[in-house]
Amino acid sequence: MSKIAIIGAGPCGLSMLRAFEHLENKGEKIPEIVCFEKQEDWGGLWNYNWRTGSDQYGDPVHNSMYRYLWSNGPKECLEFADYSFDEHFGQPIPSFPPREVLQDYILGRVSKGKIKNKIKLNTRVTNVTFNNEKFEITYQDKAKDEISKNTFDYLVVSTGHFSVPFIPEYKGMNSFPGRIMHSHDFRDAEEFRGKDVIVLGSSYSAEDVALQCNKYGAKSVTIGYRNAPMGFKWPKGMKEVHYLDRLEGKKAIFKDGTEQDADAIILCTGYLHHFPFLDESIKLKTHNRLYPPKLYKGVVWQDNHKLLYLGMQDQFHTFNMFDCQAWFARDVIMGKIKMPSADEINKDINKWVAMEEKLENPDQMIDFQTEYTKELHDMSDYPKIDFELIRKHFKEWEHHKVEDILTYRNKSFSSPVTGSVAPIHHTPWETAMDDSMKTFLNK
Repeated sequence: MSKIAIIGAGPCGLSMLRAFEHLENKGEKIPEIVCFEKQEDWGGLWNYNWRTGSDQYGDPVHNSMYRYLWSNGPKECLEFADYSFDEHFGQPIPSFPPREVLQDYILGRVSKGKIKNKIKLNTRVTNVTFNNEKFEITYQDKAKDEISKNTFDYLVVSTGHFSVPFIPEYKGMNSFPGRIMHSHDFRDAEEFRGKDVIVLGSSYSAEDVALQCNKYGAKSVTIGYRNAPMGFKWPKGMKEVHYLDRLEGKKAIFKDGTEQDADAIILCTGYLHHFPFLDESIKLKTHNRLYPPKLYKGVVWQDNHKLLYLGMQDQFHTFNMFDCQAWFARDVIMGKIKMPSADEINKDINKWVAMEEKLENPDQMIDFQTEYTKELHDMSDYPKIDFELIRKHFKEWEHHKVEDILTYRNKSFSSPVTGSVAPIHHTPWETAMDDSMKTFLNK
């Protein structure tokens, strides 16, 4: 009987466990599975915690989740095919739920069976090597401070890639009298009420952290982009300027000549794919992209088909893409999907990477990742879901943001699983200060 190790019990690790649960529920015998999770609870980034820096055991805090996060894409685009929002909540709910609501949904799917018994919580994987066709995994029980070793036939790496911040240096940072932080440590926009805030970056975290600060009463928010502006119609008190050149005292000076007094600088400068526990020979090395090289179908390690990575892509699609990857990975492990020749694998990877490198705009990127996810979906028995509708929703959502960055979360979408249409939320996002599940779901 083969043994499988999964590292990480966030959405990807839980997708993997769920894929095997489906087989088991059909009466099939599944391998022995151990899932290692270094946090105290399952749910990955959705497992919000006030802590930043180090946890109580001296481990770097994995979590980048902030208190007032709301979904920044329609929930319909991330719906599980085997567990709809309607089934979980007993009714249709609005399209852009806050963190607590989404976490409840993610964990609702895996709470009913015996999945949690397979997870070792508060357990940090410290070293993984591959010898004699086996993975030797060294891990630490953080609470007891005990080190153990075990061998496994297969390894699934599902640690995510939004937890190790990339932190650049700018001239004048050492003498800046205000607060400098990475969005990884951002927890509550209330901290910046009445302050002049600089946000550096031009991706989703920069967009959302800047909007959060504006919503919760920052005096001004200046967003500095490096390559291209996001270009939205920002509300009063917000502006986008070109790239920070230097800091002089509390003054930020940008490449386009803009000068702005600042009380705080928030670096939304992205994350590193970081696997310090993996031996060099099995370590994925990539920056954030839609198709990391060396992964067949974005999942199976090219040089070792017993090693699988989930969720390592830059993402439009999320939970249902992770599911499609997990169902595919499960069938590779179970021998239901036969791996092609080394030459065919190489050709397939190169084909996708070459297509990815030609992408020029969000619509093309959405198409690319939808086609990728559809191909994976066709290769397993993951339940039916309407990826064409999801593609359409993603494009509409992009256009809503361009129309008005403050109101796109007030729109409604239809479910690709049940077809039900989301009600409009009772309070527009920009004035909804209470993001508790009780308030959100209360009509």
